[in-house]
Amino acid sequence: MVSTIPRFGPELRRLRQEAGLTLTEFSMALNYDKGYLSKVERGERTASPELARRCDAFLGANGELQRLAIRIATDPDTTESPAAASLWHVGRRAVLAAGTGALIDLGLSLGGQAGSAVGSLLPSFLAQFDQLRKLGQSTAPKTLLPLLETQTRMVAGLAADAPSATRSPTLLLASRFAEFTGWMAQEAGDSEAALGWTGEAAELARAGGDAYLGSYTLVRRALVTLYDGDAAATVALARRAQNDGLPPRIRGLAAQREAQGHALVGEERDCLRSLDRARELLDSDDARSGAGPVIGTTHVSDPAAMTTGWCLYDLGRPKAAADVLDRECRRLPAHALRTRARYGFRRSLAHAASGEVEHACAIAGELLGVMPAVPSATVNSDIRRLARELSRFRTSRAVRDLQPTLARVLAPAQD
Repeated sequence: MVSTIPRFGPELRRLRQEAGLTLTEFSMALNYDKGYLSKVERGERTASPELARRCDAFLGANGELQRLAIRIATDPDTTESPAAASLWHVGRRAVLAAGTGALIDLGLSLGGQAGSAVGSLLPSFLAQFDQLRKLGQSTAPKTLLPLLETQTRMVAGLAADAPSATRSPTLLLASRFAEFTGWMAQEAGDSEAALGWTGEAAELARAGGDAYLGSYTLVRRALVTLYDGDAAATVALARRAQNDGLPPRIRGLAAQREAQGHALVGEERDCLRSLDRARELLDSDDARSGAGPVIGTTHVSDPAAMTTGWCLYDLGRPKAAADVLDRECRRLPAHALRTRARYGFRRSLAHAASGEVEHACAIAGELLGVMPAVPSATVNSDIRRLARELSRFRTSRAVRDLQPTLARVLAPAQD
């Protein structure tokens, strides 16, 4: 049976001609080589995801060109089965039991004085949690993970031995340790462990009487699927975390994640609607107040604005993305190395895609120097995209000078 699905190249040519653009004009607008675009239109070259995004945005195709590019890139003979590709079936860690065992091993069995002992230890563990989050900005995740896992089990073990009056706040703190452990596992490149710890965070939160944090773990799971390139799962998970009964901050963070999922496949209208919703929720007084550790980022002063810059790049609007990210990255604290790298490389990528190659290299050059201290599997995804983008400008001296450092940073991630 002959497929009726239009091919990317001919569809791109049709949309370009409908827009009244010559190939020369189109190549200049996109900052791509005319000969390369001609081969793409003839089906002699495959469009990269970056090119598909840019064409889609420039021609107003609302994601259709990106979907065609994805169909072309997907080979049914090599695609994993749904069961093989699924990340959701992670074995339960039985954190509570493990935590109790850790306490016994350390000689901290609390007996009849459990209530007062737990109450006195909680502030100390809360301070440790804050310090570990700060360390996460300037320390390799693999270095932190063993300590985070131990502390999570330790606090969960305290809850197992505590009377009802102190059990709930202890379980909730343990859930925050577990959620952060999952984030560091993802940064270390272990998505399965990230999902496992995220599941434990939800279970601990429910045991502590807080169903809200369990909903936030949907946002964290959506981040795993986002970096796996699964836009549909990202949107579905993010929407589940936006029901009206949840706190505004969780709903706002979920709306941001939904926007990123829509941007991944060029659904601009849905993306912008989600961003508007996120901005409204995160700016509310209810979202800015609340006890306990802040859910989500603590270093981005305007998360909705930063996410807008992030999404604009995926929507094929690199110049608009660069303008937003320039402004928002200047507001990041100097000590937040991991956060600065995360958004800084996307900023560099946006400038490179806009043709501002020397400026992109200057931004990346500063950031590459800190990557050995804060290696990140998620940030590396944008570094790889930057390397591909810059490879189009091999004659640039700035690109040639940057290549050795780029290769050194990416080498461990490609092993």
